Amino acid sequence: MGVNWWQGRRRISVVVDNESWILPYAERLLSDLSRAGDEVRLIRDYESLPDGDIAFLLGCVNLAPAEVLNRNRLSLVVHESDLPKGRGFAPVAWQILEGKSEIKVCLIEALPNLPDGGDIYHSDTLRFTGNELNPEIRHAQGEISIRLCAEFMAMPVLPVAVPQVGAVTKYARRRPADSRLDPTKSLSDQFQLLRVVDNRRYPAFFDHAGRRYILRIEAADNDSDAKRIDHSNE
Repeated sequence: MGVNWWQGRRRISVVVDNESWILPYAERLLSDLSRAGDEVRLIRDYESLPDGDIAFLLGCVNLAPAEVLNRNRLSLVVHESDLPKGRGFAPVAWQILEGKSEIKVCLIEALPNLPDGGDIYHSDTLRFTGNELNPEIRHAQGEISIRLCAEFMAMPVLPVAVPQVGAVTKYARRRPADSRLDPTKSLSDQFQLLRVVDNRRYPAFFDHAGRRYILRIEAADNDSDAKRIDHSNE
């Protein structure tokens, strides 16, 4: 791949093919790269993806076929695991459930027939304190995703990619049933699960006495929340 094009005004597409939570971050990336002097556009479906230099596929739910990926010199995706370990679905949630507080995040080439199997162009590490809930976890994901993309584009020369090395492991797709709590266990024992559930799309739940109960969680960090809780106990 020639690299002279890297030094000029590059044609970049940021692709989000669904109504993902990452859309606001993708729009920020669009703005940041545009201010840096590149030609950038937001693409919402693969059919609309133009020919160009770089395509960032962020939060996409559909695999891009080779014909789509070949429209750009390089197509890249973000994946949150120490590849080749942890390919597949919802890697952040699965690793938090495993008790991890540091999660490697990789910017890799998108391949048509090998999801999450591309060479690694850039990486960094997500670090959690252990008390973040789903909105904060997603915010951290969004921030590091667009930062990796922006840092990659700011490199003076096109970096040399590093192949993935080692045994491959894969995470399964998370389903609503994976948000099930065990009523015989303490909340403390199940706090990692409570951190990753989505209160709207897949809330925590448990079955007891012939009924199903929904449990939603949020942090009461501000004064108004604390006062409301205090008053309810008077």
